[in-house]
Amino acid sequence: MTHAIVYSEHGGPDVLTLTDIDVPSPEAGQVAVRIEAAGVNPIDAKLRAGLRGPVPMTHPRRIGSDGAGVVTAVGEGVDGFRVGDPVVIFSAGGLYAEQAIVKVGSIQPRPPQVDAATGAALGIPVGTAYQVLRSLDVRSGDTLVVHAGSGAVGQAAVQFAVLWGATVVATSSPSRFDRLRELGAIPVAYGEGLEQRLREAAPQGYTAAFDAAGTDEAIAASLALVDDRSRIATIVRGADAAGFGIRAFSGGSPEPLTDQQLAWRAEAVPVVLALLATGHFSVELGAQLPLAEAPQAHRLIEAHSPGKITLVP
Repeated sequence: MTHAIVYSEHGGPDVLTLTDIDVPSPEAGQVAVRIEAAGVNPIDAKLRAGLRGPVPMTHPRRIGSDGAGVVTAVGEGVDGFRVGDPVVIFSAGGLYAEQAIVKVGSIQPRPPQVDAATGAALGIPVGTAYQVLRSLDVRSGDTLVVHAGSGAVGQAAVQFAVLWGATVVATSSPSRFDRLRELGAIPVAYGEGLEQRLREAAPQGYTAAFDAAGTDEAIAASLALVDDRSRIATIVRGADAAGFGIRAFSGGSPEPLTDQQLAWRAEAVPVVLALLATGHFSVELGAQLPLAEAPQAHRLIEAHSPGKITLVP
């Protein structure tokens, strides 16, 4: 037996409970991993609350798609991994746990320069940011605005765009300006008058916009500043993006990600691991809580606590 976080009904953070579960042996194409850290993402809280995903609930569900740990067993036909290997896990399930069975396609070797908490912070944030910027064809010469630039997805987007030669302006609260400057962005405060402040920050104009905030002001400013609406994307306002004539990737969009977009999301993890290993990428870590404190982790994520929140079994 081992421990995992489970919820049997939708609701607030307190529906998350620490439960004893059985862990099977890995089957063909799978590995068993001892989880050292699990990343907590906003989508986890939305799934728990019933705002995303299948409803109603018909059985207890586990939670968590990003993590890091050490391989403890290897299934038949698995090449390139052996017991004792440190790994990063992404696009998996049930990682708020002490142990998990994972498909080999959802793990990457973890370099010694990358600790478990940093590895657990990667999957959804870097995959989303990388895919959206690839879909928007951001490159040298572009001027990009990133709304909610100080969040985990926003910080990844800023870093990719800067690495690729774009000029980046990112919105946040003033308390987060120093972090954005560290990453190479020009910070701008959100709130009333946003469009004018953005114009002043980049008099040359904008060629693309990435909305990770979902506010009306972020959408309105993007529409006013970027002429080509195919180069405006949201990951939050998927349900009404079509009405604005902009692109949506997840975030409640009725359009599923394409095979190419899914491939980009997976490609991001080894790309970032290589950058981290050479000191060319930065992850801001936040609270690290014991596994049993998953409800508190969800309260922090819903309060937009700074830094990437992780659970440590």
